[in-house]
Formats: sequence, structure tokens, C-alpha cells
Amino acid sequence: MSSNKNARYNRFSSGTTNISTPENTNGTRMETTFGPAFSAVTTITKADGTNTFKQHRRTPSSSSTLTYSPRDEDDGMHTFCRRCALTSEKCPVDNAKLTVVVNNIAVAEQIGELFIHCKYGCRPAASSKPTAFEVDPRGCPFTIKLSARKDHESSCDYRPVRCPNNPSCPPLLKMNLEAHLKECEHIKCPHSKYGCTFIGNQDTYETHLETCKFEGLKEFLQQTDDRFHEMQVAMAQKDQEIAFLRSMLGKLSEKIDQLEKNLELKFDVLDENQSKLSEDLMEFRRDASMLNDELSHINARLNMGILGSYDPQQIFKCKGTFVGHQGPVWCLCVYSIGDLLFSGSSDKTIKVWDTCTTYKCQKTLEGHDGIVLALCIQGNKLYSGSADCTIIVWDIQNLQKVNTIRAHDNPVCTLVSSHNMLFSGSLKAIKVWDIVGTELKLKKELTGLNHWVRALVASQNYLYSGSYQTIKIWDIRNLECVHVLQTSGGSVYSIAVTNHHIVCGTYENLIHVWDIETKEQVRTLTGHVGTVYALAVISTPDQTKVFSASYDRSLRVWSMDNMICTQTLLRHQGSVTALAVSRGRLFSGAVDSTVKVWTC
Repeated sequence: MSSNKNARYNRFSSGTTNISTPENTNGTRMETTFGPAFSAVTTITKADGTNTFKQHRRTPSSSSTLTYSPRDEDDGMHTFCRRCALTSEKCPVDNAKLTVVVNNIAVAEQIGELFIHCKYGCRPAASSKPTAFEVDPRGCPFTIKLSARKDHESSCDYRPVRCPNNPSCPPLLKMNLEAHLKECEHIKCPHSKYGCTFIGNQDTYETHLETCKFEGLKEFLQQTDDRFHEMQVAMAQKDQEIAFLRSMLGKLSEKIDQLEKNLELKFDVLDENQSKLSEDLMEFRRDASMLNDELSHINARLNMGILGSYDPQQIFKCKGTFVGHQGPVWCLCVYSIGDLLFSGSSDKTIKVWDTCTTYKCQKTLEGHDGIVLALCIQGNKLYSGSADCTIIVWDIQNLQKVNTIRAHDNPVCTLVSSHNMLFSGSLKAIKVWDIVGTELKLKKELTGLNHWVRALVASQNYLYSGSYQTIKIWDIRNLECVHVLQTSGGSVYSIAVTNHHIVCGTYENLIHVWDIETKEQVRTLTGHVGTVYALAVISTPDQTKVFSASYDRSLRVWSMDNMICTQTLLRHQGSVTALAVSRGRLFSGAVDSTVKVWTC
């Protein structure tokens, strides 16, 4: 037996009564000690002479039947009843850890047969331990079965009671209560609740009842009390009904609020639809106005006798639409050898379209973590620039990624190649890369730019770059700026170079035209009502046409011979953002996520 268990046994056994029971069939004898503090220590004596001590502390609210598990514990762990273990993780006596045991009915019944002293026959022991008790010779002399303890203590003559007449009376034992009531000087009249102020002893009490004015009204007062009680019950029922009606009223209010919210949502939907219809009507009116402008231009040309500039054979029509992107299309590039069209989108992918035989998407190239903003082809390599600030090199033959370069600290807005070099535009910078196989070697960074470089065009030995109200012309051979063109209309979003002109589209809907030799501005083309995002050129021996794409969802065809708009193309449902030309065909990409094909 461990020392800590002996200590606990000694703690509970002081000042208590030991009760022995006969031996069990397995040769084990149990002896249980109980005290008025409702603690018990059970000593189990085995056949080999060894003792095992088990203890259980009960609270006054606990049931009289104890649950006990006769199991040897060598780890200092209590075996405790299920209720105690559920209400506390540690023993309230010695703070030891508890374990839950299953109710043992047989042992509980045996414990219930044990005899204990009535708690009103015990008193604290003279020792200093607060949990030690001893038999009080002046208290209850009875010993009772543990299972009958509760019934006995409720009727025990030695149970302390209070005088029902006056709490100020000294404490009494139950056996002395009747004698006290005969002598008590604080007996109140039974009609004191109605206002009678009598207080006296038993003799004067009986005399008072004969003369009490309320005694004659006893039946009436009782009836009044009964009626008052009935009214209270009725009021309680009415209160319940009122509470029910209030709850129903609350539910009705909630339903009304919900209906109001639904009605507001429907009104919002109606307003939104009305606004959308109004916007569509404005779009239709604007398109009609643009068509009227075109008809006016045609009539003016007919009246001026210049019908020759209007060639019915050069009317462009939409021949098809490539659908597949999940976001706006921002850039286009054509690989003429294989009749492939590449399109970059906000969905971070590049789609490869067959423009010759199947007219379907051949493959989707994935690799960027941001919007694809620029595409460029040099030899059999495709270069793509993105908002993720990288340039990816793709092999066109097998359509596989072969390299990724961290090109800029900001999004790559535009790409162009010339003289075995790649030029990339970003915020206030143009980087020049030498193309070495699949590698890009940084050669130089062109600076002195005042804003985003959104447009780059290489023509012959010159590079044209557009930024805020400025076009810079660079000599590709020595990478030096040789000329600066000042524009108006905000940032330059697009540039095109023909045999005779430099053309740029601006943020404020304008198209500026300069003479390529003299660098003098010769015309400003108007007509678009939105930013001119892209420009493209188709040249023939007879004439040169410039195509412009705008935020206003339209494409315009401009004859560079007389600087007039010969056609307006309206088929996209969103801003037109990118253009590319190949074999006399025009490809346009837009915010509506489609690419359209235009031919004569």
C-alpha cells in the first residue's frame, strides 16, 4: 500500500464509526467508516491479509446510495462515482485526478445495508482536523442503515428547527418544538395578513380568537382569497395569451419586412432593367447617328464628284467570329507562314487559331499569372508580355513554352521585334533584348519617357514609341532618339506607319497624322467617340488603308489618299482593343471576349 493512500485513509477515519460486514464469497471482508461530513472510507481485507483502502466523499445533495468499484489502484487515482466525475475533473478532498467507473449495483446494495450514526448524533472532534468527527452523547443515539439515512434524518427528533412564529426565537430541536409553541410569546393571529396586529402566547391566542373582528369574517375573507387567486390565475392566462399574440405580431412584422425587402428588390431589378434599356437605346441612337454621318460623307463625296474614291469592291464585311476566351482580348498577332492567329486575353491564356482550314482553336497556351497584354513574332518564336511583368518565349513549331524572363518591374504593355532584337515597353522604360536562340539578353534600356509606353512600332531602321502626348523616334542601329513628335489628346495608345505617314491614336478619341519625311502634322482624323486602342495598315499598289479600333465598339476604315473615313464596322458588343492583318484580312479582338474576321 502506497503512503499517499494511507494518509488519505487516516484523514477520513478520524472520529468516525467503523462497521464490519461478513466476508464475501471470494474471501474479502469490507469495513466501511462513515462520519457526519458524508465521507466514507472502505477497507477491503483480502484473503492473503493485505488491505486496500477506497474512499468516497459525498455532498449533502448526493443520493444515499454510493457507487463503488472494488479495484486496486496503485497510481494514486481515485475511483469515483459517475456524477462526481462528471461535475469535476479532480477530487474536492485531496485534488487527485478522478476516473469514471460504471455503477456496481451489487456493491451499492451492500453499502446501503451498512449501519451508520445519524448525523445529528455526531459532533466535530476535539482534534484540529476540520473533517474529523466523534459521537455526541447528547445527540441522536440511533444507528441506521445507510439506505434509510435520508428518511430518518428528515424525521429525527434531534434535528435543529426554527420557531415558525418568530425567527428570533432561539434554535430548537424537533422534540422540543411542541413544548416551545405552548410557551412562545410570538404567536400571531391567523388573520394578520388582513391587518390584525395581535401577538401573544397560546392562552391569549385562544382568548383573542373569540374577540377578533376578523374571525367572524373568516368565510368571507377565504372566499375573497379564493376569488383573488382565481383572478391571478386568469391574469396569468391573459398574460400568456398576450405573449402569444405579441409573438404572432412579431412574426407578422417579420413577414411584412420580408415582403417589403422583396418588393424593394423587384423595384431595384426594374430600375436596373430600365437603366439597361435606356443605355441600349442610347447605344442604338449613337450607332444610328454614326450611320447617318457615314451616309452624309457618302452623299458629300457624290455631290463633289469624287465617286472614284468609293470602291464598292473594298467594302469590308465580317466573315466569322472566334469564340473561346473567358475574358477580354487585348492583343493579336499573325504567323503568316502557317496561317495561325494568336490572341492574348484577361483569362491569362494565349489561344492559337487556324485561319486557313479548320478555323478552330488549335491550342491554348498557359503560363502567365496575369493578363496577356502584348504578342510578337520573330522567326519561329512567339513572345508574350503580361501584367505579371514577364516575357515568355514560345516555340511556334510545337507550341511549347521554352523560356520565361522577368523583364520589368511593371506590366509589359507592348512588344515589337526588329534586327534580331526584341523591344518591350512598360512604365517610363523601353528595354532592348538581343535574341539568342531561346534566350533574351538585355542589351540596353531606353529612358527619358514620361509615362506608360503603350505603343511600339518598328519600321525599316526606326523604332516609334508612344507615351503621354509624345511620340519618340529611335534609330535602331545605335538606339538613340533622333526625333520627338508632340501630340495632343492625352496618352498615345496606338501607332501605325505607312509608306508616307506616321499615324497615332490617342486617349481622347483623336487620330493624328504626320508626314514621315518632313515630320510635319498634316491632319487630325475625327469620328471616334472613344479611345483609339489599335491601328493597322493594309497597303496595295493602288491605295493604303488604315484601320482604327476604339472604345466606342466600332472599327473605322480610313483612306490615306484623301484622309476620309470610307467605312464604319459595327459588330462587336464591347470595346475593340486589338487589330492584326494578314493576306488582306483584318482580325479584331474586343472586350466581348471574341475575335472577328473581316474581309472584302
